[in-house]
Formats: sequence, C-alpha cells, structure tokens
Amino acid sequence: MEKTIAIIGGGPAGLMAAEVLSEHNLQVDVYDSMPSFGRKFLMAGKSGLNLTHAEPYEKFITRYGDRQKEIEVHLKNFNADDVRAWAQELGVETFVGTSNRVFPKEMKASPLLRAWLKRLQDRGVNFHPRHHWQGWENNFLVFDSPNGEIKIKPTATVLALGGASWRRLGSSGEWSSWLNQAGVKVETFRPANCGFSVNWSNHFAQKFHGQPIKSVVLSFDDFQQQGEFIVTKTGVEGSLIYAASAKLRDALDSTGIAALHLDLAPDSSREKLIHALSKPRGSRTLTSHIEKTIGLKGVKIGLLYEFVSKDDFTDMEKLAGAIKDLQIPLTATAPLDKAISTAGGISFDELDSNLMLKKIPGVFCAGEMLDWEAPTGGYLLTACFATGRSAGKGALNWLSL
Repeated sequence: MEKTIAIIGGGPAGLMAAEVLSEHNLQVDVYDSMPSFGRKFLMAGKSGLNLTHAEPYEKFITRYGDRQKEIEVHLKNFNADDVRAWAQELGVETFVGTSNRVFPKEMKASPLLRAWLKRLQDRGVNFHPRHHWQGWENNFLVFDSPNGEIKIKPTATVLALGGASWRRLGSSGEWSSWLNQAGVKVETFRPANCGFSVNWSNHFAQKFHGQPIKSVVLSFDDFQQQGEFIVTKTGVEGSLIYAASAKLRDALDSTGIAALHLDLAPDSSREKLIHALSKPRGSRTLTSHIEKTIGLKGVKIGLLYEFVSKDDFTDMEKLAGAIKDLQIPLTATAPLDKAISTAGGISFDELDSNLMLKKIPGVFCAGEMLDWEAPTGGYLLTACFATGRSAGKGALNWLSL
C-alpha cells in the first residue's frame, strides 16, 4: 500500500519537511489554511529576508536560551552554513551584511520561495491551499476545504502550524486545543520579539511617534547591547527592544515591573558630559545648550524632558547621570498577535528524539509550534528549517525508509 505523508502548515518548517520526504517514493501532501504558501516567510522578507546569521556556531547556539540543548540537536544537522548552501542550490546567492546577518543578494523572499515551491512541485509534492485543519476525528485528519469537509488518514503526519502571532498570515495557535484534548502538554503562548507599552505624555507621543532612537546602549538585568529602536504612539519597538524582549517580558510577567536603562551618549563618559554641560550657556536655552555642548537633540532630548525632573535638569551632575542611565518604565508587552514570534508551544517532554509525539505515534512536529524562542537575526528561520528537516527525517525513520 502506498505510504502517504500529510504536512499541515506551508511555512519554512513544513516545506523543509516536504523537501526531505519528497526525495523518497512517497505521496507528500502539504495543506495550509491560507490561499498561498509561505505567507509569513514573505512578510519576513519585506524589509530584506534575514535567512540566518554568520557568527561563530558557539555563539549562535546560545541565542536559543533555555532551549539551547533541545535546538542544538537539530542545528547540528542543518546549521547556518547549510542554510546558505541550500539557498545556493535554489539559485539564490547570499551575502553577509552588517552584524553578520545573512541575506539573499536580491534582499527579497519571493524569488527564493518561488524556486523552492517549483522544486517541490517538480518532485511530485501536492499542495492544498485553503484547507483549514479542524483536528482529528476517529484518527482521521479533518479539514474544512473549498469543497466542504474532507477527512484523510495518512501513514504519517507532520505538523508545522507556527506559533500564535500574525493570525492574518495563518499562525493562530488554535491547534493547541486539539493537542490538549489528545493529552499533549502545550505551554502557554507568550509574545516574543515584541514591543512594549510606555505611558508617554500626549505631547511626547504626538511629537516623536515613528522616530528612531539611534546609537544608544540598552541595559536590563544582565543584558547590554548597543543599537536602535523606534518610538510608537503607545510605546517602543524595533531591533534593540526585540533583542531584550524575553528578559523584559519575563520581568513584567513575574513582578509586573520592568524599565529600560538607556545610555543616550555611549561614546561619552559621565565626567566628560558634566564638564561640557557645566560650561556657561549665556543666552541659549537649556535645550540648545545641551545640543551645542554634547550633541544631544531631537527625540533624545525629548526623552530627557519626559523622565527627568525640572530640578534635576538644572543640576548638571544629575542631568549627566540621567543621560548615561535614563530609566523608561514599561507597562505591558505588545499584544500577542502583533509580536514577531511567540514563546510557548509543544513541550519538548512530549516529543521523542525524532520530534514525534509520544502520545500520538506517527505525528511529528516542527517549527514555531514547539516551545522555544530566539531573537531576530536569522535565528528563528534557521531553527524552523532545522526542525522541519528533523521532523521529515523522523517520519522517514518511523516508516523505516
């Protein structure tokens, strides 16, 4: 009897599983609720598809935090170099950009995705868009399709349904209820690589909404990194915020309190700032004096007025201290659906070494639906690729192929 594989989820993890499985004499069917495949992948590439990261492997693997051990098993079989070689096979050249991030030379996701889908179709993979998985019924997979309800019973199944952010692109997290019903432990979803709310004054929010804050050092707990982020009407977001988001989120969850510590002038010492600010300002306003003496202007001065008292503004030592360590209290994480990714998902305790669910033999899981998280910078995609390949290979092992 012909062995059939159903892959539910047409994102990076699901397509990587299809790639592994399509190399064998199997019927491979990929189902997705969206009208087309790889929608979140395309969205990730809107500002330049960050495929992976070229930093040394020893540093790379630490980006997965508490799940380093679990993710490393899969990255050993498909690492950053393998991602670049795979893209090359599809005719997509890559390059290492700033901060060692790796991008396609065209900076777009669509050429890579088109080449990938074509290769899979040429190998005989069948694609089924607009097929919304509804769970199991008497060991059959149930889908709501354009032709009504359909039921299938494949030889093996790979689940690659994503996390719980960007619902409009297909990652709703609703699958967790069906796995819970089957006795599979799913850790609560939480926003990852997310923005945060700040109680800005109306004046600050209106004046500085959308403006970048560049070349600052953000510190929190044992996190410290230089970079930039953006002011929004309701708070802060951007690469530097995302890098610290896991620690900030965990602090808010556990204590209800978290504050960014910003060094607004990382190239100047506190003493140097005091010396410069203490010079006579003559007829200049304090704002123009700060700009003239230490080069601070625009949104950075706005931040000082937002969080530094009037008395401290007239004390150059206290003002310099605030410039070197300005605290911005956060009130909440951004909503789950607006996060770039999510923490939480299927507990690794529920999976064997082949990423098969111990309680549902023949069902394998991959990608963001597993309980791990990583910062932006290519780490998310790389782990999705790697776990997708592992799930595909796990299904082959289970089928004794």
